[in-house]
Amino acid sequence: MNNHKKITLFLATVALAATSAFASNDETMSDIFITPQNNEAISTQVATNRYGLDFTKAAESTINSVVSIKSFATRKQQQYFGNDFIDPFDFFFGPGFGGQQRKQQQQQQQQQQKSEPQPIGSGSGVIISEDGYIVTNNHVIDGAEKLEVTLNDNRKFNARVIGTDPNSDIALLKISATKLTPIAFGNSDNVKVGEWVLAVGNPFGLNSTVTAGIVSAKARGVSKGNNVGIESFIQHDAAVNPGNSGGALVNVDGELIGINTMIYSNTGNYAGHSFAIPSTVVNKIVTDIKQYGSVQRAVLGIQFAELDADKAKEENITATTEGIYVNKVNDRSSAKEAGLKEGDVIVGLNGVTIKNGAQMLEEMSKLRPGDKATIKYIRDNKTKTTTVTFKNDQGTTNITKSSDFTSLGCAFLPLTADEKEELGISNGVKVTGLKDGKFKAAGITNGFVVTDINNMRVNNQDEVEDIYNAIMRDKESDKVMFITGIKTNGKKTYIAVDLADPEE
Repeated sequence: MNNHKKITLFLATVALAATSAFASNDETMSDIFITPQNNEAISTQVATNRYGLDFTKAAESTINSVVSIKSFATRKQQQYFGNDFIDPFDFFFGPGFGGQQRKQQQQQQQQQQKSEPQPIGSGSGVIISEDGYIVTNNHVIDGAEKLEVTLNDNRKFNARVIGTDPNSDIALLKISATKLTPIAFGNSDNVKVGEWVLAVGNPFGLNSTVTAGIVSAKARGVSKGNNVGIESFIQHDAAVNPGNSGGALVNVDGELIGINTMIYSNTGNYAGHSFAIPSTVVNKIVTDIKQYGSVQRAVLGIQFAELDADKAKEENITATTEGIYVNKVNDRSSAKEAGLKEGDVIVGLNGVTIKNGAQMLEEMSKLRPGDKATIKYIRDNKTKTTTVTFKNDQGTTNITKSSDFTSLGCAFLPLTADEKEELGISNGVKVTGLKDGKFKAAGITNGFVVTDINNMRVNNQDEVEDIYNAIMRDKESDKVMFITGIKTNGKKTYIAVDLADPEE
């Protein structure tokens, strides 16, 4: 790829300062952006007369289902000067002239900013249920300590994270609201290249923005990085920009067919090519998160390359020049048990034609461990079929459930000032209401005081839960809480709490 061309994530972490700058210059913005309220008749006339289509129905049925999401996090205090810094006022006019007072005020302001979450970015989300479930991109909410959701009617809610899947860049949120307007799910498998689509989102903080385009490709393989497992996207040319991340891609009937995730750009802004995660994949991931707490992925157990004319000629394959060429079949894998061998070419999965790796990954992403599927393949230039039972990445057909915070089996109370003074500590929480769970299994009792978890201080239950969720979301680290605490007899101790499920 040319060095000056790049794939740019929307990073719906649009700088809010920039958003505010746009919003503050209303006269300039009105010259650049067309508002639906003032130009509804014109835009409808253009859509109907020029293209023979009316997009107003699809737009009206979806804008109330798309929300704005703002993320907040505590910024680290910046140290501009070392301990030996001499205030210039004190240097020239003597100590106490006012420099020390000003310095103390600056430190107090910095400390206040450090303790309060600050806005760090914005993006979009899509309401999928009347009771407040919202789907968005993982990169929209990644690293946030607080999430604020604004509906199209300007109501604001704090959102909590139900679950995330960084591999597919999908996150599921929940707000405490009822009688919302959920979007209707469409079947992205039925989307055709060339059909009209609308992108609905909040680019640059401009709420309820709708743009139109066509689907320019399906099953487009675009790598977003080493940690991304879904590489099969709907490519379209509806204009999207930073802030559209997590927003809706809908068909002319207003049905959700994708979640906008990436753009192909030289500048970081829209340049004609956008990419959305197919709705069938989104629906499966969200269902897994709600039902099991984590995404269930089917593993075939092969190493492969995409077949092309050169590879087919090299391997003396005359029956096809498209498909998945099997380079290796892993031991004890689903593929080996199904009879697949090195040199086979997979050309179909569950009745869907497989021409490239992106199509294979998309179809695989719809399956769970234990599911059965029919694989069509070519061996010795003859077409064959086999039935495969998929396993998980641990080599079993089990569904793996992710425990939630309640699995700890207790609650946490903040310490009073007197309790902190008595114990000689500045922070901590007290374990209470202990029942069967992971804390009790680790030997922790009621009244035990937790001061640190994984070298992070805790002062309330929310902080404990945030650390727990971070541990469970991290695919690389062990599922363990290393706790520093004080027993009821006043003795300081260290305890490791295993968070992994027994079957893992």
